Amino acid sequence: MRQLARSLFLATRPMFVPASALPVAVGTAWGARQAGTLNLWILGLALIGMALMHAGANVINDVGDELNGADRANEDRIAPFTGGSRFIQNGELSLRAMAAWGGALLLAAAGIGLVLADIKGQTVLVLGAVGGALALAYSLPPLSLASRGLGEAAVALGFGLPVAACFWLQSGTFTLSAGLAAAILGCWTAAILIVNEVPDLTADAAVGKRTLVVRLGLSGAPSLYLGVQVMAAAMQIVLGFLSALPPWATVPPLLLMLAALAAAPLMMRGRSAQLAAIRITLAIHFIGGLWLVAAALG
Repeated sequence: MRQLARSLFLATRPMFVPASALPVAVGTAWGARQAGTLNLWILGLALIGMALMHAGANVINDVGDELNGADRANEDRIAPFTGGSRFIQNGELSLRAMAAWGGALLLAAAGIGLVLADIKGQTVLVLGAVGGALALAYSLPPLSLASRGLGEAAVALGFGLPVAACFWLQSGTFTLSAGLAAAILGCWTAAILIVNEVPDLTADAAVGKRTLVVRLGLSGAPSLYLGVQVMAAAMQIVLGFLSALPPWATVPPLLLMLAALAAAPLMMRGRSAQLAAIRITLAIHFIGGLWLVAAALG
């Protein structure tokens, strides 16, 4: 029983679940700025709900990539960032068990959503339902958005929506600033997916998983990556202008863009260079998220 519990926990890829705290932190910070007050109970529930949804999405993604054969074909992955958790492929958990576990996590997230809806209103249910639907549609047939070149947009939306939801939970409204913060964080999350798809390109192409990186090829992936990063930087500057942020707030977008420019050419080189690009992109996401929180509170 202890081994099963350990396997179920590790199958959620817990090293990535803390990333689900950033959308909650950003949306909460900007919502509290709008409302002039912070509801800690709502923040705690939102953190739990988002962590459960992200964990469920990770597990369901492993199910989808076992069904399409991508993870089994991926013999040259960069662990732990690409190629899935390998629990199905290594025989530690069956496909059925992983599917049930992913579904249970998403249902638990829905339960948190019902509690939040009872406290704050039904709007959060709509946003949560869209997020849950994206978690399933990204990986599983018949939609399998990741295989249709729509996975990157789905991930951007899936991690941007919690920003807007948490803004609403704190303030009871939506604003252009909330939308911009959501779009910025969504772009950074999509950039993580893009850079992670590069090492998986050969395996994904072999099984017909037509991600944008597969469609554009190794030479085109850096341009896609930089395009997403440029959009995030541009929206950061607009957000700073609309929100009358202090002059220091214009510095992080420029520094993060310089980091992205350094990461892009690494994507076309060997595995060690691609690993460096992944780590730089994760740092952009983390530092950028902290910047958004600091900008809201400053």
